[in-house]
Amino acid sequence: MVARLHGYPPDHNAGAEWMTHSMLRALVARGHDVRVHLFRRSSFWGRYELQGVQIWPAQTAARTAGALGAVADVVLSHLEGVPFAKEAGRLGGVPVISVCHNTHGQTFEEASGVALAVYNSQWMRAAAGQFYRGHPLPPPKRALVVRPPVFAEDYRTTPGDRVTLINLNENKGGQLFWELAERMPDVRFLGVRGSYGDQIVRRLPNVEVTAHIPGSGMRDQVYARTRVLLAPSEYESWGRVAAEACASGIPVIAHPTPGLTECLGGAGFLVDRGDVDAWEKAIRRLLAEPAAWMAASTAALQRSVELDPAEELASWCEAVEEVAR
Repeated sequence: MVARLHGYPPDHNAGAEWMTHSMLRALVARGHDVRVHLFRRSSFWGRYELQGVQIWPAQTAARTAGALGAVADVVLSHLEGVPFAKEAGRLGGVPVISVCHNTHGQTFEEASGVALAVYNSQWMRAAAGQFYRGHPLPPPKRALVVRPPVFAEDYRTTPGDRVTLINLNENKGGQLFWELAERMPDVRFLGVRGSYGDQIVRRLPNVEVTAHIPGSGMRDQVYARTRVLLAPSEYESWGRVAAEACASGIPVIAHPTPGLTECLGGAGFLVDRGDVDAWEKAIRRLLAEPAAWMAASTAALQRSVELDPAEELASWCEAVEEVAR
């Protein structure tokens, strides 16, 4: 199997990269030969291995679709790499898999006709079905839901004392974060710079802003310092950081996007990002009332158990094996 991806190692905590890498790791664990051919240059010049997945940097990877298709039994990609993967599959006569991370029309257009489309949530699968019913393009031949795999043991820690937002861009709620911090000078906030988007950064005495943190450092440098996680995203197809926080029983306050609503499954607090008063009230209640925090923490831990990825990863591996036959 060959995957054509744009970023490796997935060390910037971008959900798309972590999701896809976890899925590739599961295939390696079943004995498959998995190679990632990068299509963006990185600081790595030679081939290397990451948790069993073989990585071929752009300068050493197959540079044409024909070359890629010639070495694969299955070609996989996501985001802007899908058209290239489809061409590789056509030239090599091998099936193509598209991992879909959002509900944008372009995503569904590019996944049209592939052997297998993988959606990161049930609501995304429903959105895809609606898209293809109203579009002349053929749908994928097969579809599967794999929620972004979060291995709880990789994130489980003792919660800290901060109110935290991960990624300070506007979509993620950077503006709301600073408004809340200004309103609540008695509360300590932690802002974590994201790997993409214009970061909204200011200076307040009760706010610490950290540099971007690789995914491997999130447990010790972020979740171990967090009492309440904020997820006021305007758009979120799933909301991986909410699932990561649940692994430590950290309560999550989120804007009710379909993705975050499905991700939290009733374990979090859904508050419209336009209602600043309601966000302040929810934060203060969790910080001031131990019983309320403990109830929310218990619900988060239970949700983490429900999100165990083992069963869905097994279904993913079986689907790839069937597609490759």
